[in-house]
Amino acid sequence: MNKKNDILEAATRSFSMFGYKATTIEQVAKLAKVGKGTVYNFYDNKEQLLKEAVLLMIDDMKKETENNFDPSISFMENVHQSIVRLLNYREQHLLFAKLLEEERQLQTPEVIEMISSINREIVMYISEKLGLAVERGEIRPCNVEVVAFVFLKSYLALVVDWQTTYSEPLTQQEIAEVIQQTIISGLSK
Repeated sequence: MNKKNDILEAATRSFSMFGYKATTIEQVAKLAKVGKGTVYNFYDNKEQLLKEAVLLMIDDMKKETENNFDPSISFMENVHQSIVRLLNYREQHLLFAKLLEEERQLQTPEVIEMISSINREIVMYISEKLGLAVERGEIRPCNVEVVAFVFLKSYLALVVDWQTTYSEPLTQQEIAEVIQQTIISGLSK
């Protein structure tokens, strides 16, 4: 077993359950089944753990999208399939959801900074993909950064806010259909 990975996984679980502010190094150590000193051997503080957990989540989502991109099908079909695959990452999205909740309720400065950084990274990635689709003539010309922002916020609203408001999560199919019928169809040529 890799202790650093065990610690990072434990931190991700703790942040997802309790949020950044309520997570302690002691909790992380207990979940990872290591001593508190072992956590500090790998990470200087809780903020460094959060940054690494979030970067890992973003990197995994990017890899999932890149590894399954099929150049033989349209951009729109690839987007649809990517949405379905990303919905399988809901458990990891719980970390993001918890951070968003903490940002709204507690206004923790470290979390506000992290959310802003996450959003910029994701919007930049989606913008790049949209830009390529515009260049290839697969979608209408648009302000790719604004569309990427709307795409991200819509996706998060359907995955996170819907469940918070209505107590029941939408199914993968329901979310994919809403994104397809609204944003994607609006970009189609």
